[in-house]
Formats: sequence, C-alpha cells, structure tokens
Amino acid sequence: MEKVAVLGAGSWGTALAMVLADNGHDVHLWSHRESLADDINRTHKNERYLKGISLPQNIKASSDMGAVVSEVEHIILVVPTKAMREVCGQLVQHLNHKVTITHASKGIEPGSYKRVSEVIAEEIPKKYYHDIVVLSGPSHAEEVSLKHPTTVTVSSEDLDVAATVQDLFINELFRVYTSPDLVGVELGGALKNIIALGAGISDGLGFGDNAKAALITRGLAEIARLGTSMGANPLTFSGLTGIGDLIVTCTSSHSRNWRAGNQLGKGSHLDEVLEEMGMVVEGIRTTKAAYQLSNERGVDMPITAGIYKILFENADPKDVVTQLMTRIRRREMEDLTNILDDQMNN
Repeated sequence: MEKVAVLGAGSWGTALAMVLADNGHDVHLWSHRESLADDINRTHKNERYLKGISLPQNIKASSDMGAVVSEVEHIILVVPTKAMREVCGQLVQHLNHKVTITHASKGIEPGSYKRVSEVIAEEIPKKYYHDIVVLSGPSHAEEVSLKHPTTVTVSSEDLDVAATVQDLFINELFRVYTSPDLVGVELGGALKNIIALGAGISDGLGFGDNAKAALITRGLAEIARLGTSMGANPLTFSGLTGIGDLIVTCTSSHSRNWRAGNQLGKGSHLDEVLEEMGMVVEGIRTTKAAYQLSNERGVDMPITAGIYKILFENADPKDVVTQLMTRIRRREMEDLTNILDDQMNN
C-alpha cells in the first residue's frame, strides 16, 4: 500500500482516486474548495461531480495541499489545464523530496502551445520529481466510478517510471498499457476534444451517423497531421489515446465537449452553454491553441478551423459545414502517405 495524493476533486480526479483506493492505497484527495472536501469526508460522496456514487472509506479529502502531499511517493494532477500552472506553483512550495508526478489532464496551452507535461516541467524543478507521466485514453469518469471495464495508457520518457504508475492503477476493471510516445499520447488526448465539439455540433444540427463517421475519420487525419509535425509517432493515433479516445468522446453524452457542441449546434451562444454547464470544457481552449499552432506550423486542419470560427468568430455552423463539404477534391490516403513518407525520410 502506498500513500498517493490526487490533486483535483472533479469527476475525473475523484474517479481515479476511487481506482487507487480500490487497489488498497491510502488516497488523499485535494480540493481547492474546503466545503467540497468537508462534504466528501462527511458523506463519502462527491455529489457535485459524481452524483449517487459512494466513495471508498480510504479516500480522505482536504483543502490543505501541504497535508495532502506530505510523505507521498506519487502525485496525480487532475486539474483543468488553465489552472495547471497555478496549482503547480502551489505544489512546489510543499515538496521537499522526489515524487513521481502523473497528470490526467487533456489540453494545450494557448500562446505557448505547451503540452501539459511541458507546463509542469516549467513550473516544478526537476529535483522534485523522478519523471512526469501522462495517463490518457477512452475513459468517462462516470463509467469508471461505476466500475465499468476501462482501458487507458500511461506514457513517460522513462518507461520504467511509467511502469510504476501502471502498477499503481491496474486492476481487473481498469486495465493500463504503457507507451513510449509521450508527445503522441498527450496530443491525442488534447486534440480529440476539438473533434468532439464538432460531433456535438453535427448532432445538434440534426445530422446523422454518416456525418459523424466522416467527422471522426477526417478529424483523426487532422490530429495525426499536427501530431506528427510535433514529433509524435503516427501509430499512436490508431491506439487507445487516439482513435479510442476520439470514438468515446464523440459518441457519448457523458462528454462535456460533445454536450457543449450539441448546444451550439442547436443555436445556443457559447457564453450561454458554458454558464449552463458550469464545468470546464477543455476543447474550447484547445481549439484556439490548435488553430493558432496549425497556422504557425503550416498544417492543414480544416475541421479545427471551422470549429474555431464557430466558437470565436460567431460563424453559423451550417455555413461551416457547407464550406467543409465543398472544399477542393483530394485523395483519401494522401494524408497517410505524406505522414509515412515524412517518417521514413527522418
């Protein structure tokens, strides 16, 4: 049994805390809201984010970060990407020994275009951690909390460290694979949220399965184009953290990004959607970052550009669909051929 700190008491942080607790670990869950931590300790539930789910007794919540991370070997960061720098800045004040840091957040920082692991590495000196690991894959918090079978991937530059995190989480209902492609695993998890927004918009417009299948498939091509331009292995996007995560996020009402897109497709304004949901929709921030990054790198991402116009330029979703459907004719395998050629030449 190990003492593990989970920073972030939202739905996903709480669900991962449940997996760790089920594995017999001593789990300390940090929330920036003292009232939420008190409610979790009193009721052994997190009704704000996981309604009706009973939490294991060996999860202890606190808003005191210093107490939560004291003497731990593993810290799991599960906070919104926009809060990552701030939380890491707080965390470093309480670290006095080396830990393994794992993050389960999916996004790209606008402006800097940093992946989450890069943000963490900038904010926390290397002397305080063995390595940074990412946990990603097709995984709704609601289903994990109900103990539905789930598979995810962990990745790190040091596969031995990734394997320790694999051992920490894996059980008969939560299967964990390892991958050496940290860049691809992070980018797949971040960029699929953009396509999930598009899938929700498509459903909100009343389009059917044909449109969604095309969106997912062509969206995957965009993800692979940008990902490989940043050093990812193209094969990663055919795995759990690529097509797997893309399918689950684009086809389920559990997905915040799908739900937000669905409301946009039905005619709601972005501000109204965010106010009604009351939770972070990572795909919105990531759309801005990916759109800017693709322009800077000269990577063709027409679906991302269309969703950017809907989100930030008040474009009519129907007009964007028309523009996408009337683009210049191309060969379907052209993208894959170019990517493979680039890989062979490098």
